[in-house]
Amino acid sequence: MAPKKVLLLCGDYMEDYEAMVPFQALQAYGVSVDAACPGKKAGDSCRTAVHQGIGHQTYAESRGHNFALNASFDEVNINEYDGLVIPGGRAPEYLAMDEKVLDLVRKFSDAKKPIASVCHGQLILAAAGVVQNRKCTAYPAVKPVLVAAGAKWEEADTMDKCTVDGNLVTAVAYDAHPEFVSLFVKALGGSVTGSNKRILFLCGDYMEDYEVMVPFQSLQALGCHVDAVCPDKGAGEKCPTAIHDFEGDQTYSEKPGHDFALTASFDNVDAPSYDALVIPGGRAPEYLALNDKVISLVKGFMDKAKPVASICHGQQILSAAGVLQGRKCTAYPAVKLNVVLGGATWLEPNPIDRCFTDGNLVTGAAWPGHPDFISQLMALLGIKVSF
Repeated sequence: MAPKKVLLLCGDYMEDYEAMVPFQALQAYGVSVDAACPGKKAGDSCRTAVHQGIGHQTYAESRGHNFALNASFDEVNINEYDGLVIPGGRAPEYLAMDEKVLDLVRKFSDAKKPIASVCHGQLILAAAGVVQNRKCTAYPAVKPVLVAAGAKWEEADTMDKCTVDGNLVTAVAYDAHPEFVSLFVKALGGSVTGSNKRILFLCGDYMEDYEVMVPFQSLQALGCHVDAVCPDKGAGEKCPTAIHDFEGDQTYSEKPGHDFALTASFDNVDAPSYDALVIPGGRAPEYLALNDKVISLVKGFMDKAKPVASICHGQQILSAAGVLQGRKCTAYPAVKLNVVLGGATWLEPNPIDRCFTDGNLVTGAAWPGHPDFISQLMALLGIKVSF
């Protein structure tokens, strides 16, 4: 059967996670994803927004990554696509006033093709008139619009709630991504095998925002049990993250990212019970590489030849642990010195999204490489998505 192809409907200040997680997760599963925005063409970018609750009456907003589009909206042909994904954020407020957008959504709906919409994305569904008598959830503030549009509102007890009604999958917020993406894959005719795996993420303050959340939720969406730990922190505590972007300067820029919630305690983690280890990049690896307990943890996974996937600056930890001797490895270019001095054969990350597997070790250079990074880890774990 031919590979599946879906459209991601983008706009400036869509929510950062709500665009990138489904975009890269679906690609990692073998789905072709086109990202398009009205008034823009392939190669242009959309600015994104970081939305999160920090104790006020509504969520806070800050600048996210710049999201690169790979398709031109005016050239979109619905007949080429098997499904539609609509991120939330602030973009849907104005996209819901664009007749070309509404016509596109109606065509997907009329053709009974799967539509997955999250958070404020349901404003577009309401404006397009496709939620009449349909069960639907969304970010709570969207309720009045959906009710007025004739939807059968489903109250969200938690931010990870999803609802399915025929070809329509709706979710409250990015917390729901694991189920949201999984339900969309199922709606596309997909099935997952080999997902009974336990995976550990090695986290730290100011790890890169995408490099923790995208693989974390992508693996959860496959049905894996995924835990995130950080030295000196316990389950329920959070790590601030950093948004590292490429904006024309001599090096990457940094902005505050989302706060990432840990799921387990580092001191109590039963490392032998996990099938794989993932090490995000960002600034955290600089100091995690100085932690003897971290080094011991990494050595344990490598000594047992369990899959280890490390990206960007994460390889600073691998080098400090002395596990790169004789291995082939890539990383963010600035980390080449660590890799070479660690005894590895350097693999040039050109282009920057290249990833490599050497035995049990998967390495990548930066978050643009997530689709290959995740799919190569899936291959080591024996996880497959079939359509």
